[in-house]
Amino acid sequence: MFYFVRNEVTLSAMGRVEGRVQGKVALISGGARNIGGASARMLVDEGAQVVIGDLLDEEGAALADELCREFGQGAARYVHLDVTSDEDWRAAVELTVRELGRLDVLFNNAGIFNGGQLQRYKTEQWQQMLDVNLTGAFLGIRAAADAMIASGGGSIINTSSIEGLRGTPWAHGYVASKWGLRGLTKSVALELAPHGIRVNSLHPGRISTPATDAMPADMIPIPLGRPGRPEEVASFVVFLASDESSFATGSEFTMDGGTVTAIPTKF
Repeated sequence: MFYFVRNEVTLSAMGRVEGRVQGKVALISGGARNIGGASARMLVDEGAQVVIGDLLDEEGAALADELCREFGQGAARYVHLDVTSDEDWRAAVELTVRELGRLDVLFNNAGIFNGGQLQRYKTEQWQQMLDVNLTGAFLGIRAAADAMIASGGGSIINTSSIEGLRGTPWAHGYVASKWGLRGLTKSVALELAPHGIRVNSLHPGRISTPATDAMPADMIPIPLGRPGRPEEVASFVVFLASDESSFATGSEFTMDGGTVTAIPTKF
């Protein structure tokens, strides 16, 4: 038996096609460039308003200005956001609600990487990974929860990694922080479900950025034969931010070209 689904197009009062996240307000950490920047653009293109949070003040403000010129003055804001600062997180949420009226989507995207041989891996490096990649996301969720409940629900999206699904030598702090974020996603998903807030994690593999493009091409074998593009991850962000993913919570979404599926073999 075949089922046919009719795609319906919703028109606004001005006759324009409404986007997949029309009317939603999103706060993005690490939103100035790469996956965060691509997601900000795609969310705005699909009808959302975004607040871009980052430490890269010039790049973040420039992107917000660009989005406002292209999509309208209310499309985007920029706020300085150090994700390790509870004060910065609370200020970012307060700005979002004050200027845009609500908060529907939190995209915890900010993250860093360091690595080293186990015996020489410094405690400070380990702590830095946990502070930014794990505690930073926790502080964002904690700061945003009440505002999202007041908005009637929403979606929290956490950028983990394929390293939150496997182990990798020389990347102990990074792996631990990304596994931790995967677990945090699940506990928060259960606690916030009664409030209509969905919480999911993204697990990108190698994505093409200026930093990863400098790495050897064969450093991470990818069955599809190429790195991903930031826009390919952003498409998952839009899906999870939209009502299309209304029954998804506490889950992992992997976009890695098949990397974690592959077991290295020799024939």
